[in-house]
Amino acid sequence: MAALLSRLTVERAAIVIAHLLLFAMASRVAIDPDMWWQLRLGQQIAETGEFVSADRFSHTRTGQSRLNHSGFAQVLMYACWRLGGHLGMTLFTALLAVSALHCVFRAGRGSIYMQSYVLVLGAACAAAFWSPRPQMFTFLGAAITLYMIRRLQRRSDTPLWPLPLLMWAWANLHGGYVIGYLFIGGFVLGEGLKRRFGMGDGGLATPALRRLCAYSLLSLLLLPINPLGLSIYAAPLDTLAIPGLRSAIQEWQPPDFSGPGAWSFVGLLALLLASALASRRRVDLSAAILAGGTLVMALYSARHVSLFAITAIPMITTQLDAFLARRGWRMRHRNVETPGRVALNLALIGVVAFGALAQIRHVASAATVERALALNYPLGALRYLQAATAPGHLFNSYKWGGYLIFHAPDLPVFIDGRTDLYRDLLSDYVAAATGGPEWRAVFARHEIGSALIERESPLAAQLEAADEWRLEYQDAVASVFLRSPSTSEGGGL
Repeated sequence: MAALLSRLTVERAAIVIAHLLLFAMASRVAIDPDMWWQLRLGQQIAETGEFVSADRFSHTRTGQSRLNHSGFAQVLMYACWRLGGHLGMTLFTALLAVSALHCVFRAGRGSIYMQSYVLVLGAACAAAFWSPRPQMFTFLGAAITLYMIRRLQRRSDTPLWPLPLLMWAWANLHGGYVIGYLFIGGFVLGEGLKRRFGMGDGGLATPALRRLCAYSLLSLLLLPINPLGLSIYAAPLDTLAIPGLRSAIQEWQPPDFSGPGAWSFVGLLALLLASALASRRRVDLSAAILAGGTLVMALYSARHVSLFAITAIPMITTQLDAFLARRGWRMRHRNVETPGRVALNLALIGVVAFGALAQIRHVASAATVERALALNYPLGALRYLQAATAPGHLFNSYKWGGYLIFHAPDLPVFIDGRTDLYRDLLSDYVAAATGGPEWRAVFARHEIGSALIERESPLAAQLEAADEWRLEYQDAVASVFLRSPSTSEGGGL
């Protein structure tokens, strides 16, 4: 044991501390709006085994079939929920986030201290998009793919047999698996151009590139081995083709640079550019293609900022390593430590671990969860609706649809986070929710008799001013409106 502890050098302690900090950073209150309907569908699959089923939670798409390409991820989420409730969902998110960042860490190079610093900064950039949802598997899959191709770049004999298994598992967990093929394609393009034009290190050897392409093709052929069959190929494009997706869903819109939420993104981008200038070495073309490609994706859609962080972190550490080497600022590696330093390292790890555990305990505590739910969800309004006799169908806020599906499955919703199910209905939702001139037509078309919406929303103001609607319940979060009995028949809207 003493010999083992003597290997706990300051560098190794720094790695452990960095990962503990990341775990604490990734531990947050599990109340994401999409988490709820994912859990309900996970329960449905666990009980019925059906990955293709008719919708039974909405009144706008009742009976319509939906291909659930995230079914296995939802079952895993439901298992975590059954085992640990909100704590289980917090750990689900944190473990996937830290596992992904560990792969990103391994993909970089340079001083442990420098890598740890850049890793934490990059994590701050990606953290805004960590939530208990199947997309966390895409975050992990992208990180593993990047690690594999960076390792292949350094050692052309790196085994690639895990690649088909990775892509097959990824495709069965989330439709974002296409990101893995984009990473591989960008890498092959960069290495091929380097070989063709003699750029940089000359590029990866042709046999290794061919081997990578062969394993990638094999993985593509394995994808249909899943409950959805060949339709798995269309899943990513199907989501992108949804009408009104960017106008209705905030995470699909470009980042908002007017608020502090984008500061870490801007900071990471600035560090990437600064490290490239400071290193005075030719930027690796393959890394630049991946970072540049994900940057374009992030500028187009904020949900891809986390992918930019994955590609930027190893590129930054590689360039800073060249800068530090040129300056002669390299620390000597130590393989063993004195007993005194080992004790200090253990103490530091213990303090940070205690803080991480305290963070997890806080965010998963009943008091914290109840407070967060009360601030973000219509708890009182839902109780009122369940006790009242509401005419017609319900119109609900998009971000509350999943909560209603999980906590009130017998109350059919107008819409929720299953955008691939609702598709063109998103346009109707936006027209009504924004309080535009078409809200009456939307309500009439869908026979809306009750509305559960945010108290300060534009639609709430319109309903308060409308003679045919009356406010029945209101609290600090939500308002419930019911259509007056005189207009409940015959479309008097």
